[in-house]
Amino acid sequence: MSILRLIGKEITHRKLNFALGVLSVFIATGCLVAAFTLLRGHDLHTEELLRKKEAESEARLLAMEDDYRIIMKAMGFNILILPEGQNLSDFWAEGYATKTMPEEYVTKLASSKIVVIRHLLPILEQKIDWPEQRRKIILVGTRGEVPFMHRDPKSPILVAVPPGSAVLGYELWNALDLNVGDTIALMGKRFTVSKCHEERGSVDDITIWTDLAEAQALLEMPGRINVIQALKCICSSGDMTAATVREEVTRILPGTHVRQMSNIVIGRQEARDRARIEREQSLAAEAAARARLRETREAFAAALVPLVLVTCAVWVGLLAFANVRERRAEIGILRAIGLRSRQIFSIFIAKALFIGMLGACLGYAGGFIVGAAGREADASTEVSALFSPGLAIIVLLSAPLLSAIASWAPAMMAGRQDPAIVLREE
Repeated sequence: MSILRLIGKEITHRKLNFALGVLSVFIATGCLVAAFTLLRGHDLHTEELLRKKEAESEARLLAMEDDYRIIMKAMGFNILILPEGQNLSDFWAEGYATKTMPEEYVTKLASSKIVVIRHLLPILEQKIDWPEQRRKIILVGTRGEVPFMHRDPKSPILVAVPPGSAVLGYELWNALDLNVGDTIALMGKRFTVSKCHEERGSVDDITIWTDLAEAQALLEMPGRINVIQALKCICSSGDMTAATVREEVTRILPGTHVRQMSNIVIGRQEARDRARIEREQSLAAEAAARARLRETREAFAAALVPLVLVTCAVWVGLLAFANVRERRAEIGILRAIGLRSRQIFSIFIAKALFIGMLGACLGYAGGFIVGAAGREADASTEVSALFSPGLAIIVLLSAPLLSAIASWAPAMMAGRQDPAIVLREE
């Protein structure tokens, strides 16, 4: 009779013993696989949560940038580019630049690849006497915003004043009882009132805006301007400081003075920094909480799995030992008819290997199902992502080996039994 047939007979004849051995391996491998699958699911879910949280934080930052762009545009220009040689004390005292620069400067700036500013607006501004009304006013000549040549023009902040038209500040049209459509005389030239501003509580209330070319003609300054207004760019790739803007502009227009008019840029930068810090802290807190939860589960698995494995090994060994004692007479007969000790040993070890293999297959399947079912409720990780080929190989190799090791001593004892003594005693 062949060894394989003897093994088959052994399994079918001792069904309960075989089933209990498979059950013990099934429980051990099932606990191991379930624990590792749960931990793998936890890690994948952690990565998923952090990716979502980071994406949500990035979306909030981008939305914040858009909000700041809208706010800054609504507040108007916040960067002044003044002519070379302009005394800044005189500028702040007078309220306008007394020096001028070529109008081509704004075209030169727009033709460059500068990215720190946008919405360029050339202006000629001067305090004058309005001879027809015998009062002092601020005359501002402006034109449409100059688009950057290397990117699409943005919607303008300030709409150009059409030639032949004038926009009046509140104090002027209110004191003179003027309305849109009326005609005024300014330094010998007639203009049609195209717009009347509401009260602003600043020098704008005594200002008249006209087309830049017409203001240059009235002030006898053809082709000259005394300020370029711009809006500081909000760059998502990094914060542009006032020094950066000044350096970039003066590189293109040497000698000019660059001044920041509004603190909103600083406030925006500080708010964005706070938002970024809050995002990083939120991500770090989430990662730390997930890490603590993983440590708890890992500690539980580290205590449970070795205990189950040891219990399984002991149980398989005891089952093998009990099987050997129950079959002493059979072993004696097999030895008497010519089976060698090595063949007897092989029968018990082969049975142990088969128990380990079958228990490992069933245990891996059961443990994987339990681990997949035990995922967190909000996890969207695919079940297939939880499968670990490496773990499967380790389980399918180590379970039969562990079972064989546990059965080694009983198998050795069975193989060394003296058939004469066994038969005499039985």
